[in-house]
Amino acid sequence: MNKPRILYVSYDGLTDPLGQSQVLPYMTQLSQLNYEVTILSTEKENNFEKRKDVINNICEEAGIHWEYVLYTKTPPVLSTIKDVRNLKRKAKQLNDSKAFQIVHCRSYIAALIGLFLKRKYGLKFLFDMRGFWADERVDGGIWNLNNPLFKRVYRFFKKKEIQYLNNADAIISLTYNGKNEILSWPGMNDLGDKITVIPCCADLSHFDYNKNPRLPEFKKTLNIPEEDKVIAYLGSVGTWYMLEEMLEYFKYHLEIHPKTSFLWITKDDPNVILSSAEKFGVKEKIYIKGSERDELPSLLSICDASIFFIKPLFSKKASSPTKKAELLGMGVPIICNGNVGDTEEILAKEDAGLIVKGFDKQSYLAAAKEFETLCGSDKDHLRSVAQKHFSLEDGVEKYQSVYKELLKS
Repeated sequence: MNKPRILYVSYDGLTDPLGQSQVLPYMTQLSQLNYEVTILSTEKENNFEKRKDVINNICEEAGIHWEYVLYTKTPPVLSTIKDVRNLKRKAKQLNDSKAFQIVHCRSYIAALIGLFLKRKYGLKFLFDMRGFWADERVDGGIWNLNNPLFKRVYRFFKKKEIQYLNNADAIISLTYNGKNEILSWPGMNDLGDKITVIPCCADLSHFDYNKNPRLPEFKKTLNIPEEDKVIAYLGSVGTWYMLEEMLEYFKYHLEIHPKTSFLWITKDDPNVILSSAEKFGVKEKIYIKGSERDELPSLLSICDASIFFIKPLFSKKASSPTKKAELLGMGVPIICNGNVGDTEEILAKEDAGLIVKGFDKQSYLAAAKEFETLCGSDKDHLRSVAQKHFSLEDGVEKYQSVYKELLKS
């Protein structure tokens, strides 16, 4: 029996950290569920040179056919147009030889290829929107609407957003807040049956505190005092994450819990973190460690709690931080702010973390007073929350249901 043929298009590279955590794990399992998967990605040259062999081996082992174009960064806008042309040309060549049935598009730029293939060849178009991308670019300060060029690009993609939603055969939203926002837009209230909510999931067999016991020597290698509690920040620091507010929280946290260290697990420039930490007088309690994915569970095993503050802007209604699933899978409770995707609703309902009510001294001290209770959270309970809401198997099952529906029609 012939396998259903899927083309997955991504403007993120498989050799990027995001591709390794949010593309390959899903598509590997879907390939094993009897789908013929081809991934067409856009690879950044440095990451590609470092990791191409590893990714190639993963794809070959999973039976995935991997094709790519190289990403071009400059000049702005024109480089993206060039990338889209290259992706479109490659997608057309692949479809000519493989005759795909579904084109699964990760976010808005990839969806330009999906809409083209739907209109030209009649493929089923799955718009996996990953959030309100055009608004994210504006909210994150990447596109300044005072610049006529970026204003024009923003308007282009907002029009495309409506086209994608109207023409997609199925839509994936990362959050229920994002889905409800779309349904409130003019002419969109009948899209409910088309939209499936699949949050950013994690491979909980990898992020499992049972397989990664707390090892005191890990603290020693990082020079963290053995008697200190450890708060972790996991991931990149740029654009959305409120570096100064997190450090200011830590300043007030130390007034109540002086024996606490702040571990930043990130590959970003340490000087950016340290210069801000110095401003708040907490530099001596800051530790920074870059980490590959394989080492993350061991690092997280020494952490008593985690923190992330995200700018609570319009576009963040549709955001689902991947780190949330990874942390809970490791039995690490979370300190965060509200008004970001479904995070506040899930953490409050499931008693899996603290929600900081504002970015001010009073709110920080109120949260810090709950820290000891938070550190006493039951790891099995936290892991069960991850399994209930963010397991990779659940995510794959939902994608498979969407594929099956598309193949029926």
